[in-house]
Amino acid sequence: MDARTQIIKDYIKAYNAFDTDNMIRDFDEMILFENVQNGKVNLSIRGLEAFKRQADQAKDYFEKRQQTIRSVQHDINVSEIEVDYYAVLAMDFPNGLKKGEELKLQGKSIFEFNENNKVIKLTDLS
Repeated sequence: MDARTQIIKDYIKAYNAFDTDNMIRDFDEMILFENVQNGKVNLSIRGLEAFKRQADQAKDYFEKRQQTIRSVQHDINVSEIEVDYYAVLAMDFPNGLKKGEELKLQGKSIFEFNENNKVIKLTDLS
């Protein structure tokens, strides 16, 4: 298994375990995170500390969450994964979703790497 695939698998494993310290282990200090929903960026975060704060806050949204990698494709400095996503909500949301509801989605994540195999950008698409 190549280094980038291992980094991605480690990130997903940490994400599923609510382990934010290990989620960011291979991130660059100036990481850019973007969440894109229906073709529009609805969240953009720059910097490792800001990303970690947001990831720690997001842990409170879910009783459980599980990303399962369906496919991995590598290009020169970009890797794209397709994932199945399952979660159980831990709280009510303003959009009408209720505590205890299950989410089942499919999405993509795009990891951009620098020359040292540090993640410099992560884009989640749903």
